[in-house]
Amino acid sequence: MQKFTLGLLILLLVAGNAKAQSIQWMSLTEAEAALKKQARPLLIDLYTDWCGWCKVMDKNTYSNKNVIAYIAKNFYAVKLDAETRSTLNWMGKAYRFNANYRTNDLAIYFTQGKLSYPTTVIIPTDNSGPQPIPGYLEPKNIELVLKYFGEGKYGKQPFREYQRSFNASW
Repeated sequence: MQKFTLGLLILLLVAGNAKAQSIQWMSLTEAEAALKKQARPLLIDLYTDWCGWCKVMDKNTYSNKNVIAYIAKNFYAVKLDAETRSTLNWMGKAYRFNANYRTNDLAIYFTQGKLSYPTTVIIPTDNSGPQPIPGYLEPKNIELVLKYFGEGKYGKQPFREYQRSFNASW
């Protein structure tokens, strides 16, 4: 019995540690509810099932311990399949699958019509609208983006100015 209890305790610790070492992705509904409780920038990983670079970004960027820790502390994170045929509700509006573009209208909205995968979409706390960053971002590149929004520099300091004074640490 003692071995069973010790084994269960170890299993729970390992499972809890594994959970802490990955991004806790939310649904759109969960993110919208969280935003009503506490303002934070929203990070949306816009992907498709067929996108090879999306899988590379999951493996190399979204599994990086610095990226995971920074997102957990400063953002709400949503992983969103751009090609979902489900109706998505966001900020009181329903978005449906768009057969002409073979993608959901919410992906079109988030990317401002410039569909590309992967796209990291940041929605700042000032509700200024989605800020899409297309393409694969490795940890050293996403650090700049995350900290620009996470430190509240967006809207207060031009990105190029922030970029010139930025010192990467990842």
